[in-house]
This record gives sequence, structure tokens and C-alpha cells, in this order.
Amino acid sequence: MRDILSDLSDAMSDPDPVRRAQIQMKRPLPKRFYKAVSTDEVEEGHRILLDGRPVRTPGKKLLAVPAKPIADRLVAEWDGQGEEIDPAKMPVTRLVNTAVDGVAENFDAVFDEIVRFAGTDMLCYRADSPAGLVERQREGWDPVIRWAADARGARFILVEGVMHQEQPPPAIEAFSKALVAFRDPLALACLHTVTTLTGSALLALALAEGAIDADRAWTLAHVDEDWQIEHWGTDEEAFHRRALRRAEMDVAAAVLAEIPR
Repeated sequence: MRDILSDLSDAMSDPDPVRRAQIQMKRPLPKRFYKAVSTDEVEEGHRILLDGRPVRTPGKKLLAVPAKPIADRLVAEWDGQGEEIDPAKMPVTRLVNTAVDGVAENFDAVFDEIVRFAGTDMLCYRADSPAGLVERQREGWDPVIRWAADARGARFILVEGVMHQEQPPPAIEAFSKALVAFRDPLALACLHTVTTLTGSALLALALAEGAIDADRAWTLAHVDEDWQIEHWGTDEEAFHRRALRRAEMDVAAAVLAEIPR
């Protein structure tokens, strides 16, 4: 079982959903080798069992999560496989693998990366034209900026254009302090996923704290892109890539909401 899971590691862990699909298309899918999927609770959390044997991550660590609802999601993924094991249909497993094998071993680095992302957050960089886009950014993004200031004391500076603006240290410190509430490998993996998919650490934190929901976070993350689509259209490949990324974010948001705080 472990060898099969290790063989799947590349396809299950690549951060780009399109790249994962490309990897998967290049190799045959392994045959399903188990019948029953179950879960039980141990010191490490709720683990997943295949025919009574615990599942290991590609890094050979126990596949365990901090909450039963998340374990149930994992059970559904493994139980839902047909004659072959398809990593493309196991987004929660991929996310948990990332948390257990990657984030847990590099926690401070991942935490600091999200904080650095906030220092160049998309919501702080505004267009100076056309007027319609300027207004759409203002209406969508300003409430999140105000929320960060009012709820967390993180007062960010807004600028026009793309020239880098150093944010006030107190704003970054306040953001970092708020992020401490999610010092759990799986929670941080979810936040990192949302941050990279939306381009905004502020949107990720607002989502985590329930200030906005996943639909709103996705809409706000694509204000500029949607403006371009409305005026210039899109193509099938871009549409497909966006759909895959949205599915990734929805999984991260759902799992994040089920992690005990």
C-alpha cells in the first residue's frame, strides 16, 4: 500500500491543478487494492484505515486530521474510488498530505510566507483607470480593507498602479498576530492555498474568520479578471483552469471551516 501511495505523490501534491492533471495523464492509474474504508481516533487525531490498515502520506506519516467531519471527507474520497485510484478525485487527501508532509515540517516558513504576501496584497494595489474598474475595486475591496483595520488593527496603505509600497510595520504585525489563531498545519495549509489561489492574504484571513464566505472571496479575487472577460472575452483553456482553481479553493475553505479553533 505504501509503495502505491508513494507512486502517487507527485500527482497528488503538485500545487497547480492543471499540472497535476498533466502528470496524471502521463501515467497509468494504480488499481484499487482495498475494499473497506473506515476511520478511528488515535492520539494524532482521526486516521483513515483501508481494510483496517492506517493510510500513510507520501512522506510515510500517518494520514490523520483534527476533526471527524474532515476524516469523513477523506473516507468518502477513498471509498468513492472505482477500480482505479484517481488522485484528481482526491482533493482533501492532497490537502492533508500537504499539511502533514510539508507544512508541519516547515511551519514557520509557511507562516512567514503568508505574512509576506500580506505585505504586497492585491487588495492594496488599485487601478487608476478605467473608471468602471476603479469603482468596482473600491466597492469590492474597500470593505475588506476596513474590516482588517477595524477588526484586527491592520491598517494597510492603498496605492495606484503596481509600484511596490512598503506597508507600515504595525499593519504587518497586526496581520501576523491575527494569523496566530490558525497555528495548526492543516489550517495553515488551507490558508496558504486560499492565499495563493486568490492572490490575497487579506481575503484568506477574512474567509478564515468568517467575515466573508468562499463565494465572496472568489468574486473579490477576480475583480480585475472578470472586468477583462466582460470586455475582451476568455478562452476554453483559461475557463477550465479557473474552474479547477475554484474547486481547489472550495475544498480548502470547507476543510478550514471544520477545523476546531
